[in-house]
Amino acid sequence: MMNAQPFRLPAVLTAEGAARRKGLIGGLALIALLTLAGWQLSRVPGLALAGPMACTLLLAIVYRNLYGYPEELRPGIAFAGTRLLRTAIILFGLKLPIDVVLGQGLPYLARAAGTLAFALAASAALSRLFKADRELSLLLAIGTGICGAAAIAATAPLLGSKEQKTALSAGLIAATGTLFAVAYTLLEPVLPINGVTYGIWSGLSLHEIAHVALASAAGGPDALSQGMLAKLSRVLLLVPLTFALHVLNILRQRRHSRAHDGNALRSSAASADMSRRSGLRGLPWYLLGFVAMSLFASTHPDNWLPLPSGWESAAAQLTTTLLVMAMAAFGLSVNVRELRYALRPLAVLLTVSILLSAAVFVSLL
Repeated sequence: MMNAQPFRLPAVLTAEGAARRKGLIGGLALIALLTLAGWQLSRVPGLALAGPMACTLLLAIVYRNLYGYPEELRPGIAFAGTRLLRTAIILFGLKLPIDVVLGQGLPYLARAAGTLAFALAASAALSRLFKADRELSLLLAIGTGICGAAAIAATAPLLGSKEQKTALSAGLIAATGTLFAVAYTLLEPVLPINGVTYGIWSGLSLHEIAHVALASAAGGPDALSQGMLAKLSRVLLLVPLTFALHVLNILRQRRHSRAHDGNALRSSAASADMSRRSGLRGLPWYLLGFVAMSLFASTHPDNWLPLPSGWESAAAQLTTTLLVMAMAAFGLSVNVRELRYALRPLAVLLTVSILLSAAVFVSLL
């Protein structure tokens, strides 16, 4: 009678698994170091306006182009740019209680939709006029219309954008938004509008939530609260926009499949089934987590859960930390030699931002 031998994985698979674990840990360690350094950099006077995301992104770009990194660390870097980013987007929903938006911010939703539509339309027209990279211009338009780098990161996979363009867009939107936030703060004392209207203007036209907080605070506490509410109404549009992009991707794939299928009648059922399956796999399910967190926040969990005091600020800090780590991952994918392709999209971004600011300002008079 033969003795049963224990099952063992092939040595190749074991070695590959160990190498991947090592790359995951090493890559995340590099991301963590860049995140800590970027956070400290953002505390330097003069750089605080840029914030930790922009500082970490810039630091990661500099590190990558001066020193590079071993390809073995790619698993950990990719993990930060995907899984950690999606977790951050889910937690971001805690900042957006549905009951607050529907109860107080409903009047802003139509204006928020107008902001997004204006940014997309103006960017499309100007990218043709300036002969700019359309994909990069579209990412920048989405960031301008909704919530900056977070919106770019959430929609880039659905647009099939490479990490290089995603990181470049995030960096440009952060820099431009910071510039505009400072300009708003300097203009606030001389503008012919009251503090609340100034806050709404900031919330409906500036790029990142941090930019809105920075600029609208100059108008006083009421300006800050209304500015953040207006901004959160724009953030809410991330969900329908992302699902709309997903549906457009499915339709585009089906048209492409039919155009290249020599026997469409026989294979149409199989193609449709494959499209449905690939569509389900590509669906941004993490946005359902975003909605779930938003609904959870609207239930005022402090009243029915034994949550520690300060849990909301801790969750907000964790969200920001994960977003900063994702920015480090994006920065490590940027090759500065390719930045010359961003000059025309940057011109589009600046022009669209100026036109959007002017249009929103006039609409509030």
